[in-house]
Amino acid sequence: MTNIPRRYVFTLILALGGSVFAAGCWELEPRPSSPGGDPDGGAASPADGGSRPSGYVDAGVPAYPPDSGSGYVDAGVTTYPSYGGGPADAHGLLWSRHGGSPLWDFCVGKVDATLLPPDPRSLVQPGIGTGRAVAFNAFWKDCHVDPVAVMEAGHPTTCGQLRASFDRGTTLMTPSAVGGGALFSGTDPTSLPSGFGIATFPASSYNNLWRVWGGFLTRPDNFDELVGQRYGAGFGDGHNPYPLPNEDPNATNGGSGHLPEFFTQVREADGNWTGKIGITCHGCHSGTVGTPSDGPGLGLTRGSGSSLADYNLFLRDMLPLGYPASVASFINLNRTRGLNNASDINLAFFFPDGPIYDLPTALGLLTSGSTAEMNTPAWWNMGHRPAKFVDAVFPMDAPRVDMVFYTPFAGLFGNALGPISEAGQDWMRTHGPDANEWISALKSPAYPYPIDTTLAEEGAVLFHEFDLWNPSLNNPIPEPAEGNGSCASCHGAYAPRYFNDPAFLANPGLEGMAGYVTPMRIIGTDAVRLDTNNQAVQRAGAANFFGYPQTAGTANDCGPQNRDDLRGSRELGYLAPPLYGVWATAPYLHNGAIPNLWTLLEPADRPRIWRRSSAPARSDQSGRVVMGFDTDLARAFDTTNVGWRYTNVACQSSSIFNPNVTPYINCNPANDEDPLAQTILDALFSNLVAVWNILYPPILTNDQMEDRKNYNTHVFSHGNRGHEFNSVLTDHQRVAIIEYLKTL
Repeated sequence: MTNIPRRYVFTLILALGGSVFAAGCWELEPRPSSPGGDPDGGAASPADGGSRPSGYVDAGVPAYPPDSGSGYVDAGVTTYPSYGGGPADAHGLLWSRHGGSPLWDFCVGKVDATLLPPDPRSLVQPGIGTGRAVAFNAFWKDCHVDPVAVMEAGHPTTCGQLRASFDRGTTLMTPSAVGGGALFSGTDPTSLPSGFGIATFPASSYNNLWRVWGGFLTRPDNFDELVGQRYGAGFGDGHNPYPLPNEDPNATNGGSGHLPEFFTQVREADGNWTGKIGITCHGCHSGTVGTPSDGPGLGLTRGSGSSLADYNLFLRDMLPLGYPASVASFINLNRTRGLNNASDINLAFFFPDGPIYDLPTALGLLTSGSTAEMNTPAWWNMGHRPAKFVDAVFPMDAPRVDMVFYTPFAGLFGNALGPISEAGQDWMRTHGPDANEWISALKSPAYPYPIDTTLAEEGAVLFHEFDLWNPSLNNPIPEPAEGNGSCASCHGAYAPRYFNDPAFLANPGLEGMAGYVTPMRIIGTDAVRLDTNNQAVQRAGAANFFGYPQTAGTANDCGPQNRDDLRGSRELGYLAPPLYGVWATAPYLHNGAIPNLWTLLEPADRPRIWRRSSAPARSDQSGRVVMGFDTDLARAFDTTNVGWRYTNVACQSSSIFNPNVTPYINCNPANDEDPLAQTILDALFSNLVAVWNILYPPILTNDQMEDRKNYNTHVFSHGNRGHEFNSVLTDHQRVAIIEYLKTL
């Protein structure tokens, strides 16, 4: 073993701690509970700690009626449990569970003592898709077979245990709740492991943000709205207050201001308000689609992922106000509004939880490069995936990595800080499973506009049956070795006609389950994420706290799943996600390079540099404020192509003579190809950790802030190629499939 001097570890702590700030948007996991979990349908608000029914609807979890299970009986399948909320027509084409947790749906209307059936994700085991239309090659690993060894609670076994876990997760994930979490603070920012609240800031700083913006002589009367617009943060309906200048939060029930879900006011254990503000997971994981008046679950869409947020801009503004975590802006986060650099597990893995890494692993980490920018995935799909992250690097049942954002600061550094680090890790062990249960219960909102049912039914058949590699189509993309060649082959079966058909799925409980890693030679999408998480990263992760080292070498090894010794013959690639609520999650691909569903299905129409429309500023503030992306459905949503409206941006190279075109080299206008300088930078970004993060100019001017709204597919990690096997579809087939996707 090669020793890395301990002083180097501490040198990295401040920088990498900042990097994990953005990593705060790492994919949190879900934990179920049931809308309508109480037989009488009563509900308490999540912040009250009781929480069940109506609060779930607010969180995008519609309350389905108890399910008779007859759909499965009608299909002739009597050996598997009904998971609840099932379709009335077992052979129909248009029905959707809208994601969420099938276990949660099972418990609707049932007493607490009811025993849970198997988690349908646990059914995804080797051989489950052999010879069937829907393929699986990423499998469930149970990280909690031995709760004592991993020091985490085992899985709930009854509906009551499930609801109790969900309720604890609800409290943790509710902004400004007593017991709610905050960035690097856990649930107690006064503790040593949380650095005594190093990642929180006083309301006085928040109240002074307008002074940093410029353009105002006095605090604007719509300050709260402008905060949400500038930083891309949606507002929920819950009580999420902050004290205005000269207000006592404990005399005003938290204050008269209204925080977006991006932020939370920290509470003491006895309920007292602290006047300290922290950052929440919702900044990356909850977006905005329309308004509540547009339909149930719209407005703030909890669990949709956010394509709006600009953490860098927030940190830039907070730096002169004394926020210490603002050093993160120099080491991490993003370059493009709406994306985040929260997938950089290679940085977290620098801190082993045991012996220091050997030299090849240490060097491999240093030369792994940067995963750069990615699109945040939808939480409401987590109940239908056996593995997590775009490259299936961790099992879905490994919640520690999902709690990294709220983990007390000291818990991020392996064993570097001894018992202080261990205390932070204990916090993750305690809260990770409960957060998972809350997240996995979230449901996607229904499409709010009329749907052509005849066309959608045609699309459903195409989605599940059409073989993109039929010899008559001459598809130039290599054919997958498994499945029937349809969209459902990778993304799962959603229509009752198909998920009740044993030719498609071995078990109807696998409805909507997506567990297929499409090989890179077939999917062809931007490879930066896959290349960065090299074998050294995989090995380091297996020895890291996040990789459940106690499970190493067992049948349920919960370390990184792309290690050569675990992966076996499965090729590296990207994990196809479930498609619940896909209409509400534009842009598409794991890096957000595709603006709408039409250009996903028609590669020839993809723009190279494009920009979503911005929300209109108030007439008296036009030109003085930075507005976020427009989320008004009537103005900004494209119901034909399904995605947000955008404009093409001219291809121009930035230079000392034209510095404000974009904040980075973008393209060569002569031939629309990447210039040599960009190619050299890409090689550097791919082969040396953190360089992508560091070599980034500061955001100084309003023009630079606006330029961050450009999506430039020429730059590192932003490629828009891949998923091109659908080029063999006709335009009519694309229209029909898109109409069907609106129904999921």
